[in-house]
Amino acid sequence: MAATYVVDVPLRWSDMDAYGHVNNVQYLRLLEDARVIGFREWFPDRPALVDEGIVVTRHVIEYRAPLTYRPEPVEVAMWVTRVHGAGFDLGYVVRDPASVGEGTYAVAETGLALYDFATARPRRLEAGAREALAVHVGDPVTFRRAGR
Repeated sequence: MAATYVVDVPLRWSDMDAYGHVNNVQYLRLLEDARVIGFREWFPDRPALVDEGIVVTRHVIEYRAPLTYRPEPVEVAMWVTRVHGAGFDLGYVVRDPASVGEGTYAVAETGLALYDFATARPRRLEAGAREALAVHVGDPVTFRRAGR
């Protein structure tokens, strides 16, 4: 998929839980780290969307395999799956970088809405942002669960 943006995200020792693998809650941090890095590259000529006001509206994560802590990062592939009036959805695959292996640990989708905190209201996605997002549009996330 040509629209996919890929970033390496380091793991932290504290990501592990009592079972010795990366805790499911920590996956949200991995996805957030990928978004913050990606948005700064996707929108280089203006403040990043995270600085202008954006909120998460939903997360869907399907775990494919346990991820244990290691010093090598995970690779997060990220792309836009849908753009709408006040926001967009992102798809992700959390996997090994080629230098580490071929494991896939999770697939996910995040809904995001642009938000004006001063007025406590959503705000429309501007034309420039739509153009920047269009470069990264790809297929919907393929979840194993029926109907997704």
